[in-house]
Amino acid sequence: MKLEICTNSYQSALNAQLAGADRIELCSELSIGGITPSYGLLKQVAENLSITTFVLIRPRSGNFMYSNTEFEIMKQNIELCKKLGLHGIVSGILNADNSIDVNRTKELIELAKPLPFTFHRAFDITPNPYTAIEQLIELGVETVLTSGQKSNAADGILLLKELQEKYGNKITILAGSGINITNVHLFKDAKITTIHSSASTVQKQEQSDYFGNIPQRISDINIIQQLLTQIQS
Repeated sequence: MKLEICTNSYQSALNAQLAGADRIELCSELSIGGITPSYGLLKQVAENLSITTFVLIRPRSGNFMYSNTEFEIMKQNIELCKKLGLHGIVSGILNADNSIDVNRTKELIELAKPLPFTFHRAFDITPNPYTAIEQLIELGVETVLTSGQKSNAADGILLLKELQEKYGNKITILAGSGINITNVHLFKDAKITTIHSSASTVQKQEQSDYFGNIPQRISDINIIQQLLTQIQS
């Protein structure tokens, strides 16, 4: 089993590397589901870290339908990631009915080549996960990040296990959402080959009339190491 750490900052990415994680998904603003990180963060990670880095390409929070302008921004960010020497792309686009937007997703996949492409958790709101995953396989997607269409991957373990058994030889099932040291055994038992976790702790909690009270979270070296110990035992 491999461990991907979802990192929201340079410090989180550095901690994942120091702890020995297999790779990271780099993004910003995890409290809203994650968006594409800034150029500065991408450049800092590319130039200073050696850990395999996949980048979230999502221009905003909210739904996964995008305007023509947003689509162009996504494509420009993929080109940027390739120029910086990063290692993979995490993205995806849906139609109005939440089915896979095959044509636009295909365009992103082709643009990302030769980098591997992960379809993110937009998969979890598709109306038919079996149709969706077969479309992704047909498109050449290497990995699908999914919680088994539940808010927490532990609650979606039955679908995750089924997807792994039926499609695991054609696409990597990357289980994510709420995975921690207390439930990681569920995914080992289901023979999931890769898991995704922020492995984070709150570093600072502030309350402000102007800026809200969203806590600052950072991926924690100790938690990552504990997860690695669990999955390697």
